[in-house]
Amino acid sequence: MAAINNDWLDALKGEFRKPYYKELFEKVNEEYRRYQIFPPADDIFNAFHLTPLSKVKVVILGQDPYHNVGQAHGLCFSVKKGVEIPPSLVNIYKELQDDLGCTIPRHGCLTKWAEQGVLMLNTVLTVRAHQANSHRGIGWEEFTDAAILALNGQDRPIVYILWGAPAQRKAAMLHNPKHLILKAPHPSPLSAYRGFFGSRPFSQTNEFLNSHGIEPVDWQIEE
Repeated sequence: MAAINNDWLDALKGEFRKPYYKELFEKVNEEYRRYQIFPPADDIFNAFHLTPLSKVKVVILGQDPYHNVGQAHGLCFSVKKGVEIPPSLVNIYKELQDDLGCTIPRHGCLTKWAEQGVLMLNTVLTVRAHQANSHRGIGWEEFTDAAILALNGQDRPIVYILWGAPAQRKAAMLHNPKHLILKAPHPSPLSAYRGFFGSRPFSQTNEFLNSHGIEPVDWQIEE
């Protein structure tokens, strides 16, 4: 695992000393030795590497990484260039087009968002190949909850975009009145038509950021 070395380290260093994290670290290393695990080990903490704590202005919470070959690279909902765009991201792009008029790109790499201050965090950071949720309950949730609590403690406006029930359960941890919480059904084909489409998260986010004098996100992903 590539170590976290930006300002997230100060916020999370206490976690690295706790017994659960030692067990998690050993378990994850064992899994990488025995199975095919995604994302590649050096990409596990990409969300933190690409979006320093001091730069976070939007948080998108996912569940766990994509579990097919070559997809996951440490950012929720994002896939590497050259990989087929997954159905949930297809729907995110549709809503982005309807909401802001953005053109739909031919790839699914969302690094541009992360580099603008959109923390794209899964609540579980690793997964076995072809086994969704296979690393649920091994300790990642405690670690990412610590990150969410660190964000909640930031004394500045932050937007949380919570899609689907697992992400929305994290709202109980968020009680900073400076922050905005946007909830909608998950963008997966199973639930997108229950209210994800038409929820307009991107324009709502930018309106909130603008109203607080914060640079809005350029959501357009270029080819």
